[in-house]
Order: sequence, then structure tokens, then C-alpha cells
Amino acid sequence: MKNIAVFASGSGTNFQAIIDAVEANELHVEIRLLVADKANAKAIERAEKHGIPTFVFHPKEYTNKQDFETEILSKLKDNDVEYIVLAGYMRLIGETLLSAFEGRILNIHPSLLPAFPGKDAIGQAFDAKVKITGVTIHYVDEGMDTGPIIAQEAVYIDEKDTLDDVRKKIQAVEHVLYPKTLAAVLDKVQEAKGVN
Repeated sequence: MKNIAVFASGSGTNFQAIIDAVEANELHVEIRLLVADKANAKAIERAEKHGIPTFVFHPKEYTNKQDFETEILSKLKDNDVEYIVLAGYMRLIGETLLSAFEGRILNIHPSLLPAFPGKDAIGQAFDAKVKITGVTIHYVDEGMDTGPIIAQEAVYIDEKDTLDDVRKKIQAVEHVLYPKTLAAVLDKVQEAKGVN
């Protein structure tokens, strides 16, 4: 069973979907830590409710990204974390974590990358009046949503849909696709190592 840390900045609905999949025995990982960069993130409440340890940091209290990522790295090592799973974490991952967890950081993004990278991808797609958007799960590299794609699923936008309708459709897909993809990736890693 792989040990993961989930990084979140906000409400943590994808974090909750991962917790639910673990508790339903559909995802065989141990969530060792939630890392949050906002003290008021609802994801923290979700972690506490399920007995998951949290590390909350305030980026402005550090001189630079390297400093706070060094502290995060220390917490990850203390908890034997093997994979980082980003779930609405609104910061680019820096060199400190990228080099320590190369090929072991996954992210979910609410568009069919490479379309609409970066912030407010749902709003970008809605404003562009596209008929199809979707969800992408990818490995993280130094770019903004540029890492190798693992899985994608399309979401169709009806002309009557409001921005909120599109957001709900995207989230419904995210909450199924992310745990399923994590299970496929991490189970494959375990099989490759000959571990059941």
C-alpha cells in the first residue's frame, strides 16, 4: 500500500472523493498527510474529521518558495510519503519538491489539457463558448499544467448551461475519475514491484 500526501488550497471536494474511495476499499493507499497553504481551507476540516494529520503553512512567513518547500519535504519524509497528489492546490510546485518526487506528483485539472491551463479553467472554457471541455489527470513538471497526461474525460457543455452547471458537471467527473486513475497508477506501481 502506497503512502500519499494530498495538497489542497480550498474546499477539498477532490480530497473528499479520495478519502471516500479509500474508505470504500476502492483505492489502496494510506493518506499520511494533508498539506494546505490556507488556514481557512475547508479541506483541513475534512482531514480532521477523518483523522488525517495536517500541515498548514503560510507562504508569506517564508523568505521564498524553496524555504517552505524544504519544510514540506521534511514533513513528507517524517510521514514516509511516497506520492504527492494535488487536489485543488493553487501553487506551482517548485524545484525542491519536483526533484525529490520526480515522476511521483499527480494533479487534476478541470479542462482537456493542453486547452485552458492555469487558473479558472472552467471559466476560461465557458467564456470561450466551447462545446466540449473536460478533466485531465497528469504528472506534474516545472510548467503550468504541462506534465505528461495520464487520463482525460470529456464534459459536454449545453448552450443552456450556466457557469455553475458546467462546474457541477466537471466536479461530478473529477470525483470519479481521480480516485479511479490514482488506483490504476498506484496499483500498477505495486504490481511492477511484485507487491500485492
